[in-house]
Amino acid sequence: MSSLIVTQSGTLTRLTLNRPDKANALNAELVDALLGAVTAAHSDGTRLLVLQGEGRNFSAGFDFGGYDEQSESDLLLRFVRIEQLLQALYHAPFATLAIAYGKNFGAGADLFVAASVRVAAPDASFRMPGLRFGLQLGTRRLAQRIGAEKARAILAESRSFDAMAAREIGFVTHVAEQGYWDAVVAKELARAITLEPDATARLHAATVADTRAADLADLVASASHPGLKARIAEYRKQS
Repeated sequence: MSSLIVTQSGTLTRLTLNRPDKANALNAELVDALLGAVTAAHSDGTRLLVLQGEGRNFSAGFDFGGYDEQSESDLLLRFVRIEQLLQALYHAPFATLAIAYGKNFGAGADLFVAASVRVAAPDASFRMPGLRFGLQLGTRRLAQRIGAEKARAILAESRSFDAMAAREIGFVTHVAEQGYWDAVVAKELARAITLEPDATARLHAATVADTRAADLADLVASASHPGLKARIAEYRKQS
């Protein structure tokens, strides 16, 4: 069974994370499939890309399964691929929308916040604990979404926050029950096709700060610092 379900209807493309037994945690296969699908959407007529998950939540973030059997260089590559995915989504030349529910952690929350429209069910919660084991992922993107001071507090405290709190700080753009999700998607699709594709791409490029090089450099520096596996082990022991 594929870890990612891709469906396209006209200018609407849906990407469904399909690892419900693993809380849609981001293993290497799923990350590569997501990156390939987002990249393909650049040239297949997509005007709105929707991300959602099967099961009880959107994504539990990085899949730590078997991490202790991988080398630190292997883990570094996996984190780099996640950063490349987040960059591709954040800088996509079309509208993007993510739907979250249940508990969402780490890179899963980063994937959610990389979308331009972010819908959360009332029961959704988020936590971004990467700095607890020394990993810097998506910091500037989060600061651009919600402001530097709020981003600093969330990342430094590594605290969970619910959908309404997320809405108040701009992490979430809509809080809606499942019965309203299709209506939100339809509204955003109508908005997404208001401009011609080239005009939309130029607008995105002109209004989204491009910090990709610095973001990748920060990630690599944090992940390549010796002792990554030991830091992960300590974090998991304490969590």
